[in-house]
Amino acid sequence: MTKEGLIHRTVEALERLPEGRIQEIADFADFVLKKHEEQILQKGIETMVSESDSFAFLQDEEDLYNEDDLKEKY
Repeated sequence: MTKEGLIHRTVEALERLPEGRIQEIADFADFVLKKHEEQILQKGIETMVSESDSFAFLQDEEDLYNEDDLKEKY
């Protein structure tokens, strides 16, 4: 089904629901959208860091930082 078809089907279903249930679906849609935006942001940050010369030293010095360093601090 196309995006437009899914939207149309969803709107038709929403029109038949009581207001309280519509609010639940709106809240869930906001949650899913936020999660999607966070994933996009995370991928963008990962791409930026991997392509940046500023962090190149981390690739050359793989053993410089590891999980044991975190355990010692916390």
